[in-house]
Amino acid sequence: MKTMSTTHRLAYLLAMTAALAGCGGGTEKSTPPPPAPAPAPAPAPTGIVSLSFITDAQANVFERGSSNNALNIQAILDGSNANGLAVMFSASSGTLSPVQVNTNNSGLAATVLSIPAATPTGSARISATATANNTAVSTFAAYVRPVPNKLELLVPAYFSASSNAAAWTALTDGVTSYPGVAINVIVKPDNAASGTMTAAITKADDKLIAAIAALKTAQPNAKLFAYVATGGGANAAISSTDVTITIDKYLELYPKKLDGIFLDGMATDDTRRAFFQTIYSYANGKGLKVIGNPGAYPAPKFADLADVLVTYTGPASSYRSADPQPTNAWVYDKPNSAQGMLVHTASTCSDMQNLVSLANKPRLNTGLVYITDQNIGSPWSALPSYWKNLLGTVDATNKGTTPPVC
Repeated sequence: MKTMSTTHRLAYLLAMTAALAGCGGGTEKSTPPPPAPAPAPAPAPTGIVSLSFITDAQANVFERGSSNNALNIQAILDGSNANGLAVMFSASSGTLSPVQVNTNNSGLAATVLSIPAATPTGSARISATATANNTAVSTFAAYVRPVPNKLELLVPAYFSASSNAAAWTALTDGVTSYPGVAINVIVKPDNAASGTMTAAITKADDKLIAAIAALKTAQPNAKLFAYVATGGGANAAISSTDVTITIDKYLELYPKKLDGIFLDGMATDDTRRAFFQTIYSYANGKGLKVIGNPGAYPAPKFADLADVLVTYTGPASSYRSADPQPTNAWVYDKPNSAQGMLVHTASTCSDMQNLVSLANKPRLNTGLVYITDQNIGSPWSALPSYWKNLLGTVDATNKGTTPPVC
């Protein structure tokens, strides 16, 4: 047997090495390099931190389905703007993005609140937290309201169709000019100017019937409400029986002419609630919508005693400071169309336009509006001098366009 020469042995070893390399041979498998170590966390800031929301506190009512509600926080560390401080946001309603954000060079951190369509209405709480030597927390009181409806007009047409036919003509002409504006008109027959009728009244106000017919021809969707006095629910003045008789008389003398009743002088305190519950149930049983006029924010349970509550009746000067928060935040559980205002002594057209804009703000959540330059004493006895501009302003507000020039 021949032995392998050194040359042949070397060639054989080289060939075997190549073959093993081509087949992935070898006794050990290669392993990936170990992962790079995680960066060390940034050191916690030192010092005393404080936080404060700088979002406008007046703009704290958000609509269901909204998604672009900006919230901003200011962070201060040892008396200076905190840079690079981690701020955590949380909310009892809706969702926030981002939840954690670092402050910028000015010590500001921002997030965006989204309110899903199914979010419950009412109060919400938004918080921001940051930690240094202490843990700072700042809260922002907020509210969620339903998606608003378009503004409507609520017109106290207390002028006589007999002696002031010109006012009814102007009312109808204005409605014709702005057919897209929903209008609700409160009427007073000549023989029921006090807001009550007795069984002895057997004749309708024919001039009023003709004025209503003309209005309905011009605006078929106009709603008519009969004026009914309540005396604040004090039985010594006007009893619930007096009110129900008046309602029945309206239905008898003005069949198919009225959509509801307007309860003037509605109380605001719970002691009168049973009185108005009786009337509301009676009117609803007759198929009538009820607008109640307490003229101010009533006790919360009154919201269930009318389809619409007029929560402000008075001069323009006081309406500018009207605010349901925090005591009357129940208004956000209702659509804006369940709340109205009647404002007088708004001297100029510009005043009127500013007040329409104010009523339309989410914070006031008001859907039925009326503003006049007529003064206290008999503010509803005539239309405002800027009647058509009032209609045009409501129309422009609903469309998101520029109001008419005053």
